[in-house]
Amino acid sequence: MSTQRTIVSLAASFAFVLSGAVSALAHAHLVRATPAAGGTVQTPPSEVTLRFNEKLEAKFSSVVVRDSGGKQVDKGDGAVDKGDRTVMRVQLQQPVAPGVYKVEWKVMSADTHKVDGSFTFKVGE
Repeated sequence: MSTQRTIVSLAASFAFVLSGAVSALAHAHLVRATPAAGGTVQTPPSEVTLRFNEKLEAKFSSVVVRDSGGKQVDKGDGAVDKGDRTVMRVQLQQPVAPGVYKVEWKVMSADTHKVDGSFTFKVGE
């Protein structure tokens, strides 16, 4: 019985250490966007909202929205939400015309990992 307890104890310890190693390698990932990545909206949005799986460092995180010609169409006010550091928002210049828009983001998570990405969404049919 003692050998069985030792094996179970070692297995549990090993699993615990491994779970910590996996957490240490984690990076901020985009988990949701409004408008949705790859989605189509009929009503032009007034802002783009990004939600990540980790808290972000506001000073080192940014978001830009561009039209299909590459012109920046946001108000330049992209920022991490002070009340929820997993969220970034940026207001769009109005009016938002039908077309395809590209959202480009760069973030630094609270554990100092830097990640960037982009996606598109469509306004209209």
